[in-house]
Amino acid sequence: MHAIHAVFVNGFVCKNPEFVKADDFFFCGLNKPGDTSNPLGSKVTQANVAQIPGLNTLGVSLVRIDYGTLYVGFVTSNTDNKLFSKVLNEGDVFVFPQGLIHFQFNRGPSNAVAFTGLGSQNPGTITIANVVFGSKPPISDDVLGKAFQVSKEIINKLQAQFWPHN
Repeated sequence: MHAIHAVFVNGFVCKNPEFVKADDFFFCGLNKPGDTSNPLGSKVTQANVAQIPGLNTLGVSLVRIDYGTLYVGFVTSNTDNKLFSKVLNEGDVFVFPQGLIHFQFNRGPSNAVAFTGLGSQNPGTITIANVVFGSKPPISDDVLGKAFQVSKEIINKLQAQFWPHN
């Protein structure tokens, strides 16, 4: 008797072509509005390799993000910290260069939807406030106080906040 071995590519199982089916390339639900009643005012619905196995090795993924009128932007690296930003309306497109700090902010009273194409089949998400102030165990308030040039009391208050994962 021969053992069946799974082959992993990019951390995900690469299926034997004989067992691949149409559902491996399908995702349902990007038409459904996300709940934006949370403190961030947005909801991210991912469609990456975890939801669509057929994306493995393709180097792409999708995201639906529910907001209102969007104020978006990114900041260049430490060399000049230049801000590039725009207010987006229906049909507008804005590109964030890979690896730069960027943001999206709901400025409108009603919801809007952004569909995002990403250059990775499993890009992940990093929310700066969650990472900096919500790490477990916490980053030392001495370190954060020095980095942000604020008192330990302010750092402690920020670390005590609930940081929702979105």
